[in-house]
Amino acid sequence: MCLLLIAHQVNDEFPLIVLENRDEYYDRPTAPLDYWPEVPDLLAGKDLKSGGTWMGVGKNGRWAAVTNFREPRRSEHASKSRGWLVSGYLANSQPAEAYLGKVVTEGACYAGFNLLIGDRERLWFFSNREPEPYLLPPGIYSLSNGRLGAPWPKVQTGKERFTRLVNGGDWSVSEAFELMADTTRAPDAQLPDTGVPLDWERALSAIFIVTPTYGTRVTTLLTVEGNGDATLIERHFTSPPGEWIDTRQVCPGFA
Repeated sequence: MCLLLIAHQVNDEFPLIVLENRDEYYDRPTAPLDYWPEVPDLLAGKDLKSGGTWMGVGKNGRWAAVTNFREPRRSEHASKSRGWLVSGYLANSQPAEAYLGKVVTEGACYAGFNLLIGDRERLWFFSNREPEPYLLPPGIYSLSNGRLGAPWPKVQTGKERFTRLVNGGDWSVSEAFELMADTTRAPDAQLPDTGVPLDWERALSAIFIVTPTYGTRVTTLLTVEGNGDATLIERHFTSPPGEWIDTRQVCPGFA
């Protein structure tokens, strides 16, 4: 489960701001943010079990992120990892439209996903639970593990706080990470019914998830300035939520 907050072409100083929490089981092996030796222009963390990633940047100003689609009642087998959708786009120079055409034809090979891919100017969205991809207009978007903009409490709360942050002028990296570190759970009356047990609905309703075995493993911030300079910052939790490692990298190909 994850939460993505995106400000796309709404802030003159930062035309692109992306915040993501990646939620996963604590025992799933994960490598922190770094350049990939096998794909030198790809900068991302890595899921060491499947070999993919949840968010990253690549050459020519490309970036991508994926979330899974919460649907516990579906049981069909997936032959491909959703993390490959991100690394596949970032590792090549194929136009976004062409890449998404390929993803559409292979959509049934993946469990449910939401995929965002973009560059300096454009942002595309596709879910294999939707009929087709579409280009998103400038705006502020909030995405978790349902449909884009689904009115889940953390989706709405995150978007409201993120909107105030990016529209507030002089904001800081620490404020962005503070937003994503909120462990407040929604009241039962506001919880969605996504097919998981009530105790899981409660736990998953927080922006930053903490349970004995599962929770927020990584918080990532991508900023692209008006002059093309871009920075990717990752907070990789080693013992959630109290211990972490921060990594800051200049993104390739954006300037």
